[in-house]
Amino acid sequence: MTFSIIARCHKTGQFGGAISSSSPAVAARCIQAKAGVGVATSQNITDPYLANILLDMIKYDLAPEESIAELVKNTDFIEYRQLSVINSNEKPAAFSGKHALGVHSQCIGEHAVGAGNLLENEDVPKAMVDAFHQATGSLAERLMIALQAGFAVGGEAGPVHSAGLLVVDKLEWPVINLRVDWSETPIEDLYQLWKVYEPQVEDYVVRALNPLSSPSYGVPGDE
Repeated sequence: MTFSIIARCHKTGQFGGAISSSSPAVAARCIQAKAGVGVATSQNITDPYLANILLDMIKYDLAPEESIAELVKNTDFIEYRQLSVINSNEKPAAFSGKHALGVHSQCIGEHAVGAGNLLENEDVPKAMVDAFHQATGSLAERLMIALQAGFAVGGEAGPVHSAGLLVVDKLEWPVINLRVDWSETPIEDLYQLWKVYEPQVEDYVVRALNPLSSPSYGVPGDE
């Protein structure tokens, strides 16, 4: 039903994730991130609140593995969930409950975690993590390369229809939050959307922080 990758950039301090699913609007439910804290996912039979709980735990100095262990120990219906979490400097962590759907697997790398359920094959998460660590460029670019790699080796067992890309930096709000909520080619569409937005990311940050020096894009009413 879903495959995702979350990651950190050890050079910039950014956190982010990319995800795709046969379900609509998957990114609205499954990935949460907080600048300076980390990024987490809750997927499979999704409880979006669980990703926020994981972020709260790592914010107050629980390691990713400890935070997932505590959540697993104290949460109803946890065996229906698939979770992953990353903070700034410790080993990432993941959990797949025994009721995760279909072929499911996870892969924990140095700076990234891949996970999926109802997969075409169990190699999808590893393909994403390997592609992320081999890629160059911004965190968002590497996440998109990783998501495409997961899709290329099989992705979900059926067609996917939605995808999303989320990145947080030093601000309270995400600097990148792009979604394709329903499409026959959501990953391709998302990558095209990202390439349109990529050269404008920093300019929109400037617009928020200092409108006096913000650039114009020549849209109606934009001076």
